[in-house]
Amino acid sequence: MKLYIPAAYGIEAAVKREIERLGFGHAPAVRGRVELEGDWETVARLNVFLRAGERVLLGVGEFPATTFDELFEGARALPWEEYLSRDSKILIDGKSVKSTLAAVKAAGGVVKKAILGRLKEKLGATAFPETGPRAVVGVSIFEDIVTLTLDTSGDGLHKRGYRVLTYDAPLRETTAAAIIEDSFYNREKPFADLFCGSGTLAVEAALYARNIAPGMERKFDFAAWKCTPHGALERARQEARDGVYTGPVAPIFAGDISPRAIQIAEEHARRAGVKNDIAFSVRDMREFASELGYGVLISNPPYGERMEKGADLFPLYRDFAKVYRSLPAWSAYLISGYEVERAFGRAQKKRILYNANIRCGLYCYFGQKPPKNP
Repeated sequence: MKLYIPAAYGIEAAVKREIERLGFGHAPAVRGRVELEGDWETVARLNVFLRAGERVLLGVGEFPATTFDELFEGARALPWEEYLSRDSKILIDGKSVKSTLAAVKAAGGVVKKAILGRLKEKLGATAFPETGPRAVVGVSIFEDIVTLTLDTSGDGLHKRGYRVLTYDAPLRETTAAAIIEDSFYNREKPFADLFCGSGTLAVEAALYARNIAPGMERKFDFAAWKCTPHGALERARQEARDGVYTGPVAPIFAGDISPRAIQIAEEHARRAGVKNDIAFSVRDMREFASELGYGVLISNPPYGERMEKGADLFPLYRDFAKVYRSLPAWSAYLISGYEVERAFGRAQKKRILYNANIRCGLYCYFGQKPPKNP
């Protein structure tokens, strides 16, 4: 089967590395998604283990179409009966970019009609109650090429299940995981987030350190489909449980000036099962100090819509830069809509990411490398 892993802008490289680490080999990134070949075991493992990918889509077929008749015939020619049942609850998720068929809602209606026509022919069905398992059909039309998919994940993979309380401008879990994946962080290095908000970065760092798969205990749509081999998901979950690391982990610090933020972050860490791995504190970031070396500082400091209109951010970032310079041999990764380099100096590496639809920079500052063990 052909599988697609959508990734947020700037995150594709992290997803590719994850896929390679899971043993799936080469996986090219095309138009904001990573592609690979696999089977149902692959589907299960990707859903359970991926930290930075947004979903796992199963490719049903691809064909050109510039008219609704071509769209209908192309969709009807695909083997929907291999995946869907008479009672499948079929939902449509569509998008069209640079294509003749720009009416997304109408295109989705045509595709659904074609699917039901195919199922009626192949399954001998006369009625479709849609009372069974959910099956979200993706209709993607790009430059007049139609790609039809089935969403095996259901709810997006960023929904780990631990973030149940709200706080200002939270960083998406998959974005946080991708930044950690791209950083120098590992369980042997101290970690700090001095603007932790609802705790996403610290929690994702702890999950990464413990090798806790983010989808280990959550539900996925594909598990309820009749076409899914029995035990595929449970085998992936057991692999994940067997891989959890229970040894020592370097300190993880999470601070915020808001008591409410720390209260929320602690609850999220508790729900994620990593509360004991994170030292939370209510404090101004200017108070942070550490004698530990070779740590990793990753933060999403205030900027743009999170500040009062016209607020001068430079003093905050100037003081933040002073704190960073006081840390012996630490590296820093800052995602911000503010011009971080005004205060921190030129970053060794920088790229564009989006947080809550706000265009941001990820500014990377590299500390000294730890000495190699003899």
